[in-house]
Amino acid sequence: MLPYILKRIGWMLATLWVIITLTFFLMHSIPGSPFNEERATSEAVQKNLEEYYHLDEPLFIQYVMYLKSVVTFDFGPSIKKSSQSVNEMLGRGFPVSFELGMATLVLAVVSGLLLGVAAALRHNGLIDYIAMTVAVIGISVPNFVLATFLIQQMSVNLGILPVATWASPRHMILPVAALATGPMAIIARLTRSSMLEVLTQDYIRTAKAKGLSPFKIVFKHALKNALLPVVTIVGSLAAAILTGTFVIEKIFAIPGMGKYFVESINQRDYPVIMGTTVFYSLVLIIMLFLVDIAYGLLDPRIKLHQKGER
Repeated sequence: MLPYILKRIGWMLATLWVIITLTFFLMHSIPGSPFNEERATSEAVQKNLEEYYHLDEPLFIQYVMYLKSVVTFDFGPSIKKSSQSVNEMLGRGFPVSFELGMATLVLAVVSGLLLGVAAALRHNGLIDYIAMTVAVIGISVPNFVLATFLIQQMSVNLGILPVATWASPRHMILPVAALATGPMAIIARLTRSSMLEVLTQDYIRTAKAKGLSPFKIVFKHALKNALLPVVTIVGSLAAAILTGTFVIEKIFAIPGMGKYFVESINQRDYPVIMGTTVFYSLVLIIMLFLVDIAYGLLDPRIKLHQKGER
């Protein structure tokens, strides 16, 4: 187990380095400077600003300096908001984005599992058809379209829920619903197909023959083995949820990391772009690593070490 974990940590660091490198050079390959749009700023002042942010240095020197800032986790000041550091922005935005993402993930997983199990237990029945119809709609409709529809119906027409910001639990309902519908639909379809396969296994027939209750058969025996494909996809779904928050946060005026990321791209704020990219990449890599560890915990047949390792 330990050699596997150490090996995976090495691959995680290598993956993070590749992401950092690609992001850095792609970002700097765009012609121009972050100060080009500031027409009121004289050329001399622009040169001083570029010198202050080391943008006048050779690209390789900038790259080495940035690698040093990543290692020390100090991304420096924002170019467009010089009174704020990137670390301060991350400190303010991440808790909000994390709360939104976790609420979305929990809702998507729980509702998707329940919907998938219900559809599998009532295969080719009314519940199955309704569940799969909901799943198809959830997969087909983009979250930003659903968000606009929910705002129009629930906030503008009915006035039941607030439109935007992040001030109370009521403000969470619309953005979480818009984000969770797509992942919920994917989990529901996957759970249904996996449960249908598991329910035909011999050990399920044996459990029924022993007179075990349907609840124990489904949730103690069948669901545990049906969860493996779901766990496999949760990592990528988490990535989709986290990146999807960029658009949803913008639509609902949520003060999370997505706000800073979108603004930094429009304004070419290099430190903020790199800081948010590195931070999100690190979170996603760690989540994928935890998903791999979960394989071995859910199924003892899966060995995390290679042959010959003990």
